[in-house]
Amino acid sequence: MSLVTIDEIDTARDTLADVVRYTPMEHAMDLARLHGGDVHLKCENLQRTGSFKIRGAYTRIHNLSEEQRAHGVVAASAGNHAQGVALAASLLGTRSTVFMPERAPLPKLAATRDYGADVHLHGGQLEETLREATEFSERTGAVFIHPFDHPDIIAGQGTVGLEVLEQVPDVATVLVATGGGGLVSGIGAALRERKPDARVVAVQAANAAAFPPSLRAGQPVSLASTNTVADGIAVGTPGPLGLSHVDSLVDEVVTVSEESLSRAVLLCLERRKLVVEPAGAAAVAALLEHEHRFQPPIVAVLSGGNVDPLLLLRIIRHGMIAGGRYLSLRLRVRDTPGSLGVLLTRVGELGANVLDVEHSRTAGALELEEVEVSLNLETRGPEHCAEVAAELQRADYTIIP
Repeated sequence: MSLVTIDEIDTARDTLADVVRYTPMEHAMDLARLHGGDVHLKCENLQRTGSFKIRGAYTRIHNLSEEQRAHGVVAASAGNHAQGVALAASLLGTRSTVFMPERAPLPKLAATRDYGADVHLHGGQLEETLREATEFSERTGAVFIHPFDHPDIIAGQGTVGLEVLEQVPDVATVLVATGGGGLVSGIGAALRERKPDARVVAVQAANAAAFPPSLRAGQPVSLASTNTVADGIAVGTPGPLGLSHVDSLVDEVVTVSEESLSRAVLLCLERRKLVVEPAGAAAVAALLEHEHRFQPPIVAVLSGGNVDPLLLLRIIRHGMIAGGRYLSLRLRVRDTPGSLGVLLTRVGELGANVLDVEHSRTAGALELEEVEVSLNLETRGPEHCAEVAAELQRADYTIIP
């Protein structure tokens, strides 16, 4: 199977010259300390439509004939490809129909409609949605715009790699969030030609990692489920073209946990002031989970920033728990007037924020003049948690295991 060439990527860049943004590269000193050298973040979350997907979608639709465009285009996507196709079709004067999973995030659904697409909800998994879009294409003659497994899509996404090389010419490792493989395939194709000594690492959510078994089998292998918060890379079956590129051009595939994805979203928000969706933060999650594994200078691609605000709230809480920012304690306290107030005052003096309190006179094996107090606290991290617990014990509070 032929791989996308550097000439195709250069042509795609010319096509996209007045369409996409040249997204910034941010230096991340906190992440650099984990890997002993420079770490940079390529901010495709700041791209038009909020992700890199406009690059491939526009390239693909631009390369259609006038006759093909007259029949319209159709796509299937959990959200980012949907928005890219909708905007690209509008810019190129053709109608678009987009099928999205029934539980697609509402902001992505609304944005896709706002960009001009006719949106239909179908199926619980992306594979079901893809089948429906394919059948629609066969019924109507609309051209199916695959989210990742087409040379034009890969060439368009490969323009990210060209920008990375211009912004960090000495890059040694590029980490790329990977679902279907279009982005990592394009970046791999660009770097293999222009900087062959740079390593390309595909990052998958551990709960949606279809590439490792597919690479072992030498053909696309379907996962039974893709249960991950990173819906943008929850692809259960790689395409044959993407698999061929990853097999030939990608040096390593790593997986990350749901906890690391949440921590990465929180870090981008707190330290970088960047809103990044879980899939878009997968490369940062790899930096957090696999310390000192990657050779610097490192570029981690933030592939998208389209996240439901309600999901973001849950992710922030999950990320704080995973990062040791919450402390839950049960203590025995003397049952005297004002004792609870004294305890809470001491907690405040220690710099912890009380989230909730439960006070019980009947819990466990309490002495006659004791009560049990359960505290949920927000802290500054694991060391602060240990400090708070130790100080409360020194103040003669009994912590119940």
